[in-house]
Amino acid sequence: MAIQENQVVTMNYELKVNGEVVDSNIGKDPLEFTFGIGQLIPGLESRINEMNEGDTKEVTVPAAEAYGEYNPEAKQALPKEQFGDMELEVGMSLQGQGENGQPIQVVVDEIRDNEIVVDFNHPLAGQELNFSITINTII
Repeated sequence: MAIQENQVVTMNYELKVNGEVVDSNIGKDPLEFTFGIGQLIPGLESRINEMNEGDTKEVTVPAAEAYGEYNPEAKQALPKEQFGDMELEVGMSLQGQGENGQPIQVVVDEIRDNEIVVDFNHPLAGQELNFSITINTII
């Protein structure tokens, strides 16, 4: 029986961007999620809804249905002292809190004399995502 809304699904996946593996749980515990409540990126969820237990599938998710298009305006310069004694490097990922207290991830884009430019785009924004999926269980 194909996956239906509110069912608990476990799956293994490998994620490639531009032919390079950027995430995988192959050989590890499967990812467990409840289908249809937004725990997966929309483009992935919509492409696995016809799968059954034991099915394997190659799935391509365009950027717009994954982490969105890259927004060059989603950068902000912050005072260097806001980062304390942290040893920052360009490309470094940092975890912070958004306006509503939700966790957000930013990437150090530029280090200036008195400020740090951070990029609020998701690291995979603007990227087409290529998944290899195996559905293990559907409960």
